[in-house]
Amino acid sequence: MDYKEPYDVESSPVGAALPFGEKDSTYVDENGAVPGESFTYGNSTYAKIQRFAGRFNIEQRGIERVPEDERTDPNLRMIGTMWLAANMVVSSFAIGALAIPVFDLGFVDSLLTIFFINILGITPVCFFSTFGPKFGLRQMVLSRFYFGYYGVKISVSFAVAIFNILACVGWSSVNVIVGAQLLNAVNTNVPGYAGIIIIAAATFIVTLFGYKVVHAYEFWSWIPCFIIFLIVLGEFAHSGKFSNLPMGVGNSEAGSILSFAASVFGFGTGWTSYAADYTVYQPANSSKVKVFIWTFAGLVFPLCFTEMLGLAVMTASINDPSYAQGYSTSGIGGLLAAVLFPPLGRFGQFCLVVLALSIIANNCPNIYSVTFSLQVMGRWTQAVPRFIWTFIGTLIYCAIAIPGYSHFEQVLEDFMLLI
Repeated sequence: MDYKEPYDVESSPVGAALPFGEKDSTYVDENGAVPGESFTYGNSTYAKIQRFAGRFNIEQRGIERVPEDERTDPNLRMIGTMWLAANMVVSSFAIGALAIPVFDLGFVDSLLTIFFINILGITPVCFFSTFGPKFGLRQMVLSRFYFGYYGVKISVSFAVAIFNILACVGWSSVNVIVGAQLLNAVNTNVPGYAGIIIIAAATFIVTLFGYKVVHAYEFWSWIPCFIIFLIVLGEFAHSGKFSNLPMGVGNSEAGSILSFAASVFGFGTGWTSYAADYTVYQPANSSKVKVFIWTFAGLVFPLCFTEMLGLAVMTASINDPSYAQGYSTSGIGGLLAAVLFPPLGRFGQFCLVVLALSIIANNCPNIYSVTFSLQVMGRWTQAVPRFIWTFIGTLIYCAIAIPGYSHFEQVLEDFMLLI
């Protein structure tokens, strides 16, 4: 191990962060990787905060490169379940449902758009996931290899980081609004802002502890959500309220298809800027093909399944007043309530609460990864530990979601136009 003083994180692939405004020494090995124990060296403010965090097993590493001897997570299934849980959620159900009230599409044209656009959108996520085990670097840091030191430091990385921060915060806001709508559908005495705070607080707790806890939570959280979506599918099919809405024609149809495709593509491919973040602790000799396949499987199934289900359920809102009223009153939560409450009663309410809490799994990648985009912007941002940025990011997206709760469709449409 080499001892360098001081170490410039921007002039090498990666390095340990400098403390708050102080010059400090950093231990870096011959490959530019930073051993985990080095974050607590010294008596700087940064080191003291890291030592305090270490007492609670909070992940201390930010954008610093992971040494090969610390890439010890051989379980490739965790990659698949990570993306499976993050997308087996009510947010992706909502994306499919919006094809009808927002884009005025039929059933078949929407179904085909969901299938083919998702395959197109998730391919980059699968490709970049293979870079994590090889380099031990977070996704945003990998841009240094593509554009070089000055290109990254001055323009490209900064612009990409800003774009990714907007995407992380924006999607988190959209997702948490959907979850709050579900809680409001169960109990109208729970205001939107309360639902947003409950979901955001739970998400913060998971992401605070970092990589291992995020993976452990996602490994199990998809199971109850999948079961409830199957219940939704069964109850809706039994109701006989599905309507095969006809597709449109002409330029207006083409424009609507492209607009809906942008929403579907944006939701799926939006994970690209996080891809390597969740494979950096995989062994360096991990099979790229297996990493790609596990990522693809973990993405394509939940995205297509939930979005197509949301699309199918929304067709009932055209001809059935109870579905239309539910959606008008409580958005996606009211739509699901129309499926579950009449036949299942209180158990249906319980199902809706579980689906609302699925937003935690959906927002974990956003809030965990936004910290790396913030740290890559410069030395001063890297001097702030990852878990503090996690807290700041949570506050920001709550501040956006609370006023946007009452007009979800407009918030989503404006956000998709922005990105």
